[in-house]
Parts: sequence; structure tokens; C-alpha cells
Amino acid sequence: MKVLQEKQSDRTNFFKNDETLHRILKERLSGTFLDFAEKQLEEFGERCANEIDERAKHTDRSGQPRLDRYDKFGEEVSEVWVNEGYKQTVEETYRSGIVGYVHKPIPALGHKGSYTYSYAQGYLLSQAEPGFYCPVTLTMATAYLLDHYADDELKNRFLPHVCSTGETPLYEGATFLTERQGGSDVGANVVKAVKDGDHYRLYGEKYFASNAGMCGVAMVLARIDEEKKGSRGLTLFAVPWRKEDGQLNGLRIRRLKDKLGVRAVPSAEVEFDGAAAYVVGEKSRGFYYMMEALNLSRVCNAVASIGIMRRALAESEEYAERREAFGKRLTTYPMVQDTLGKLKAKLHAETATLFDSIQLFEKVTSGTATAEEEILNRLFIAVLKKETAEQAIHFSHEAIEMHGGNGYIEDFVTPRLLRDAQVLTVWEGTANILGLELVRLVNKYEAHYLFISEMEHRLGQIADSALKAAAVKQMTILRDELLAFADFEEALQTFEAKQLAEKMALMYESIVAVEWAGKYGGKFEKLAEIYLETTWKLRPSGGQMKTVEYYEDIKG
Repeated sequence: MKVLQEKQSDRTNFFKNDETLHRILKERLSGTFLDFAEKQLEEFGERCANEIDERAKHTDRSGQPRLDRYDKFGEEVSEVWVNEGYKQTVEETYRSGIVGYVHKPIPALGHKGSYTYSYAQGYLLSQAEPGFYCPVTLTMATAYLLDHYADDELKNRFLPHVCSTGETPLYEGATFLTERQGGSDVGANVVKAVKDGDHYRLYGEKYFASNAGMCGVAMVLARIDEEKKGSRGLTLFAVPWRKEDGQLNGLRIRRLKDKLGVRAVPSAEVEFDGAAAYVVGEKSRGFYYMMEALNLSRVCNAVASIGIMRRALAESEEYAERREAFGKRLTTYPMVQDTLGKLKAKLHAETATLFDSIQLFEKVTSGTATAEEEILNRLFIAVLKKETAEQAIHFSHEAIEMHGGNGYIEDFVTPRLLRDAQVLTVWEGTANILGLELVRLVNKYEAHYLFISEMEHRLGQIADSALKAAAVKQMTILRDELLAFADFEEALQTFEAKQLAEKMALMYESIVAVEWAGKYGGKFEKLAEIYLETTWKLRPSGGQMKTVEYYEDIKG
């Protein structure tokens, strides 16, 4: 085998040729906001594909964060060193308004941006540096909690810095939940808060604290009353990393975690020894506030996943176009066309569906959703977070295999994609935790009826076609499974939950794919055919090779 002579890549901008994203923006945005977003995303997409990507490679290989616990006089400083390229990416990304413009007006427009616009930025960023999208996510969650629940004094003190686009010093955010004895069981947390005048002092340890040392303010769960056990005894606090004089705010970093991937983000063990902390919202509702922020972070996690998926597919397509085996380019072989075609169809369906769900998320975060829509939002987020995270790993694996031995070499981006993708199944809730969320939503809120009603309503709005008929058939099967699941005893529900959550995600994606086929036809109809055939195993052995026949039509 040989690689054909190197040519300049056409992928010098992650935004320009993404037709699915372009159509999503045209559906969701309009007028001057659409014009602004397209211009800014084109500029950001070029930056992500070039200098941000180069800096990400350097950070991953030789510029990882480093903990300097003491200064030259032996004083404890717990400072985290990051390389200059990473600092530049931080500055450029936050200046783009990826966090700020969700909460404040865009100067050129005179009104706020939206989560759709922010998540489009995150999708482009994650194709280059999903590790840094973690601090961005934490800053988004911090801004959300401050904006929605902090009193005016706290909001005025911190929110302008957390939402800075260059006009004031930036405070990146963080959300510290995990403790050694707790993990996913947040109700087991023991970090305590002691009253001190008009604020509190925190004592204890957070065991996996991402963006430690880089954040200006962290949102921390702690227990005011040690007699109140479980999650209901937790209060949310805003904790500045440093005092006004620049000294550490009664905390220290014990060590940074040596992680498999996402090496750009400093994740640490943090000890609180009298850190000044300020109550956010009602003292008894800290856990519930943090769970709202967790849902925001889960959407970010899914956005990072589809970013990795797109990068993995793009690398695979470009390599297969260059690589020659047995006298032919790889892309002339049916097996290669089949692999790329299936990945293309899955990426399109998953991207379109995730941004479809973000519409409902925006309604919920704006406070205009009904109680039923709030439950459906939680359900969509849980099943899509699980599916996208698992697919990010699958796409990264397929990219390595497409590259052969080269895919395992650090000169290529593929090893980093796989390492970075692996954490996305863990962060913001493992598949088991998301399965338990499905059980909870079904048993407490009858979410399965809401899902069935929404999916069947949307199917009813689609014109009759073979694609619709295939989707209706699968929905009928899933409907019966959901109704049966609701009557299972809880142990059996937990056993079945993950498999059922996957089917629900696939059903949602199928319906969105069929909707796009009806609206736009052409390549999107072919992508929908491939998606449904692959997802529901509809192709008989020896049947039509749609991925091969449609290959030229669905490229790009």
C-alpha cells in the first residue's frame, strides 16, 4: 500500500462544508442574527481547523497543565501552569461569546445570542480541542447557576467576569461535585460548610475537580447541617478561587490527575480549609440547582461527542481519498464506501437530532416550558448523551481502522480522538446512571407516554413514504416495549434500561432523519435511507448496496 502524493487539504475550515449545520442554523436563526452567526462561525471554524488544532496537538503531546504547589520561598501557591498556546485559545474562544452571549447582548445585534449558537461554536471547537471544551462547559454551567439563582450581590460580583468577552477580566468557572466516597452518589458527599458572619467556610475535599487552578469561581456543593443526610442536605455555594488580594481562598490542590485523554483540562484533588463560600439560591435546593446545570453539561458532552465524530469521519474520508491499495484508491472499494456511508448517515442524523432537542432545552432554560416539556427535555438529554458518547468512541475506532497502522501513530490525530472520546461516556453520568435516569423518569413522571406521544405526533406530520412506513413500524415495536418496561419490577427495569435508552435515541434520530428527507430531499433522503436500513437492520443479505450506489451523492 502507498499514500498518494500529499496535497493541500480542503478541510481548512470546520464550518464551511458542513451542510447539516448550515441548514440547522437557517432553521433556528433568522435575519441579522443568522448573518452574524454564519460570519462568526466561518471565522471560528477556520481558526479551529488551523491554529487551535495545532495548539491542541502541542498541549496533548508536550504542553500539558502542570501543578506548581510552592513558590521559591516555600509558600504554598497551588498554581496551575498552562502553555502559552492554550492561554491564547482560552482568550480567543471566550472573546467569541461562546459563554457570554447566552447571557448578555451581542453588541453588533443589541440582543442576546442563544444556546443553539453557543453549541454550534462548541461543535466546531470540539473538532479541534474537546479537552478545552470541558472548561467552557463548566463556565457555561457556572454562568447558568449564577444567572438563574444567585442574589443580585453575588450576580453583580461574579457574572460579568464569568461572561466576559474581553471587556473585564475573565473568571472561568467550575462545578465541583465529586468526592472520594461519593462519585455518582452525590448524596454521600461530606464537605461541610460552617457559618462565618454573612458567609460560610468550607472544609473537606473534592476528588475530581476539573478546571482547578484556572477557574476564577467554582460552584461547590457542601453540607451546612451534617444531620441532614442525602442530597437534600446539600447547599450550593459560589467559591472564589482567590481572595481580593490575590492570595488563595483557603484551598489547595493536592495533585493533578494523570488522565488518559482530554489532557488540556487540569483535573485535580482540591482541599478546602476554611475557603470563603457564598450561598447560591435556597439552602435546601443546592442539589436540584446542580442537577439543572448537569443537564446543561450533558448537552455540552453530546456536542463534544458529535464534534469528535465529525473530525473522525473527515480524517477517514481524506485519508481514504489519498491512500492507494492494490492499484486503486481506498474510496473505490465497496467495503470502504460502505463504512464511510454509514458513518456519514449516522453523523447527520445524530447532529440534526441533537440540535432538534436543543430547541426544547432552550425553552426549558428560558422558563417557558410546560411541566411535561421539562420531563421530555430530561429524557431527550439522557438518551442522546448516552448514544452520542458511545458513537464518539465508535467513530474514533473506525477512523483508526481506516488509517491502518498510521491510525495508531501519534503523528496523526486519530489516537487523540479516541483518548478524548473515551471520557465522554463517563463525564456527566455513565450509561448506568443515564439508565437509572430513564427508570426514574418513567416511574415517577410516566415519561414513556410523553415520548410515545411526541414521536407518534411527529410521525403523523410526515407525508406518506416508504421511509415513513419503516419508521412507523419500528415505533410500533418500541411503543410496546416501553409500555411493557413501565410494568416491570424495578430490578428488571434497571437491567433493561440501557438497551431501551439506546432504542429511544435511535427512534428519535430516525424520525428526524425522515423529516429531513421530506424537507430537503436529495442527499438527505439518501442519508435517511442508509440510516434506517443500517439502524434497524432492514437490508437482506445480497440486497441493494445503497452506501455504494449513493456514495458520490452523499460525500462532503
